[in-house]
Amino acid sequence: MRILVTGAAGFLGSHLCDRLLTDGHEVIGMDNFITGSPDNIAHLADNESFSFYKRDVSNYIFVPGKVDAILHFASPASPNPQSKAGYFNLPIQTMKAGALGTHNCLGIARRESSRFLLASTSEIYGDPEIHPQSESYPGNVDPIGERAVYDEAKRFAESLTMAYHRFHGVNTSIVRIFNTYGPRMDLEDGRALPNLLKQALLGQPLTVYGDGSQTRSFCFVDDLIDGIVRLLYSEEHFPVNIGNPIEMSILQFAEAINKIVGNKAGIVFEENSRSVRDPQRRQPDITRAREILGWEPKIDLEEGIRRTVPFFKQKLGLA
Repeated sequence: MRILVTGAAGFLGSHLCDRLLTDGHEVIGMDNFITGSPDNIAHLADNESFSFYKRDVSNYIFVPGKVDAILHFASPASPNPQSKAGYFNLPIQTMKAGALGTHNCLGIARRESSRFLLASTSEIYGDPEIHPQSESYPGNVDPIGERAVYDEAKRFAESLTMAYHRFHGVNTSIVRIFNTYGPRMDLEDGRALPNLLKQALLGQPLTVYGDGSQTRSFCFVDDLIDGIVRLLYSEEHFPVNIGNPIEMSILQFAEAINKIVGNKAGIVFEENSRSVRDPQRRQPDITRAREILGWEPKIDLEEGIRRTVPFFKQKLGLA
């Protein structure tokens, strides 16, 4: 197929491009580098099956020639308030990517009769009141809260995608992505893994907020991409959770990182700064992914961390 990937220079978008090229497709990457990095796709510069357009998907976009599939991954995604690339500091751009960007991509999909896949997020569930989270759960989200620019952009994008499917017959699918890690992720992302792994590699004590009882479920990027590609190749139209269902507390996670990396500095506890920016629990119910896609994660935490460490060392000047 000839496939357009928006957000191609991002963490997930660049890995997706790699996988689609490996599968034998022609890939058109699109990114405006507001959060993505040219370094993430530099290795594809000489690949004859890859082309790139520097574009803002929030504006009118045009791709010459037939497009068989569109994967919309363009959006700021970092929850770090201190990061210039985080959605707290790019609120309008984030909402435009979810609303206008999705609308523009769906317009191409309708015109070209293309398959359309939306990258949504576990954040649409908000701070969940049920556990684990299944696709039937509508979520617990504050539409004017601090996270709303990201959460509601994705919720609107899902609604618009289903509207195009139901009203225009566009062949759509939606992936709800849970916590993912691996090479090429932003070290200043603000989420648990980059924060803790960076400290461990620098030989610093790992900072855990509160008592560390808040939980996350961590999926290695190769597993996630495999699930997304399986969804692309399927005929499923309703949202599908893709993530690792193995839940652990942040304290357990910090202890595991120290053990894997060999960091002897231990752990320090700081006052819990939890706010609406930090859901207390997060775990996907992947029953639908197992049944519809035959997918479940294969890479355990230790192997995933070991595969991620070389990239972090390079970025930290430790390689």
